[in-house]
Amino acid sequence: MNSFNPCKGKTACRDDGEMCLTCGRSFAEIEQTRKLINALAEFVCAQGYDNAGQFTAYVADKVVKKVKHRRETA
Repeated sequence: MNSFNPCKGKTACRDDGEMCLTCGRSFAEIEQTRKLINALAEFVCAQGYDNAGQFTAYVADKVVKKVKHRRETA
C-alpha cells in the first residue's frame, strides 16, 4: 500500500516528465486530485455555504470511513 505525500507547492515541484520528483505522485494523480478539489470547491460555492471548513471536515471524515469499509469488505 502507498502513502499519500502532499504537494509542497508549484515552486517546489520538480519533474521527470511523468511525475513530480518532490512528492512522488504521477501527473495523472495530481490532475485527478485537482479536479476533485475543484469540484468540491464549486459545490461549496454553488450551495452558498459560509462554513466551508465544516463541510470539508465532514467530507474528509466520510471518505476515511468509506475507505476503511471498502478495505474491510474487499
